Amino acid sequence: MTTLLAFLLTLAILIVVHEYGHYRVAVACGVKVLRFSVGFGRVVWRRQRGETEFVVSMLPLGGYVKMLDEREGSVPAAERARAYNNRPLWQRSSIVAAGPAANLLLAVLLYAAANWVGLEEPKAVLGAPTVGSIADRAGLAAGDWVRGVVQDDGGNEPVQSMTDLRWQLTDAALRGERIALRITDAQGHGERTVRLALEGVNAREVDAELMRRIGIGTPFSEPVLGKLVEGGPAARAGLREGDRVLGVDGARIDDAGRLRETIRAAVRDGVPVPMAWEVQRGSERLSLTVMPGLLTDGARSVGRIEAYVGQAPEMVTVRYGVVDGLVRGAQRTWEVAALSLRMLGKMLIGEASLKNLSGPLTIADYAGQSAQLGLAYYLGFLALVSVSLGVLNLLPLPMLDGGHLMYHLFEGVTGRPVSEVWLDRLQRGGLAIMLVMMSLALYNDVARLLGLH
Repeated sequence: MTTLLAFLLTLAILIVVHEYGHYRVAVACGVKVLRFSVGFGRVVWRRQRGETEFVVSMLPLGGYVKMLDEREGSVPAAERARAYNNRPLWQRSSIVAAGPAANLLLAVLLYAAANWVGLEEPKAVLGAPTVGSIADRAGLAAGDWVRGVVQDDGGNEPVQSMTDLRWQLTDAALRGERIALRITDAQGHGERTVRLALEGVNAREVDAELMRRIGIGTPFSEPVLGKLVEGGPAARAGLREGDRVLGVDGARIDDAGRLRETIRAAVRDGVPVPMAWEVQRGSERLSLTVMPGLLTDGARSVGRIEAYVGQAPEMVTVRYGVVDGLVRGAQRTWEVAALSLRMLGKMLIGEASLKNLSGPLTIADYAGQSAQLGLAYYLGFLALVSVSLGVLNLLPLPMLDGGHLMYHLFEGVTGRPVSEVWLDRLQRGGLAIMLVMMSLALYNDVARLLGLH
């Protein structure tokens, strides 16, 4: 129920804001607005306010603002000046652009509000990098604290949390650029600069696998065992809650992430193999043999010990003042919009996977998850979707606001509007493209829910 309510609230907010942008600028330009609709199809609620009918329709996946227009029906002579098609080109363009602009402005305010409320996020202290990864080859190690990103001009952009670090790495990977990180130990001593060569990383999909290829996995967590399942492999081996794991099969264990990887890898030809553990228990140092259980994870089998591995990572509160929060909200909106455009461009030329497209099922799932995490997380999610909606609507595709802006650009350059014949052809082509994109996004949603991606 939380997921459904959060999803419906998300749609309502984003649709109303988008259409209100069109409506407000149309009224300001003197255009008569006949209807403001949230949703499509059969009307389930209506109210007349002045000369505009406000309605809520059955299908809530969009909305529209219907304006007086001679191309859609006869217009009384006394009102022709108020028809959309008779307004100056700059006014018509402003009305079209106002919807996406409203979404982008909303994103700035939502990101700012999330910054003001504050987020509890993992501190940017690294777990052990994946063996052989870019981070591993660069010399990063468990317990390293990423303090900032060194910029080309020698300046430093602070890294506030693990989430912030992943954002910076994703952006650099999509750009195909190196990134220089300012590193200290967990206590803030021994500052050094580490450069990650991300120009060669395969960034076709922005997901957890991308972070694993870079080598940045979970935040640092002490390799200490939590609750054990009675009668499970860990309990049978003599392990106890609170045991600190020092090493496995002669290899040093620095953090819980490396320990989990080691446990999962303790399988040969589909059969679990015993592991020699070195454990610190109080003042005692013990040597124990652990025989893991077996778990089929998709197409492969992995080891498991039926115990909670690791402690909760250290958290930090990321919060900004009124001005800083607003400035950072604008910066994040710009960064997300630019990242979205780069990703769309890469998908268009085949450099990024089409699996990155998401549809309503994924949005609904994330809406529910973020709502359960708290207000600040939900505000950040709303901002992300609002940016995506604004960017999508500015694409130069017929049926989208960006397509209409291209028509107006053509009219401004040539001095004449696009012909009815070409309008019809372009609308048909745009509808086909939109149906393909929506079908692909829905397929990706279903595949993710079924674990196929």
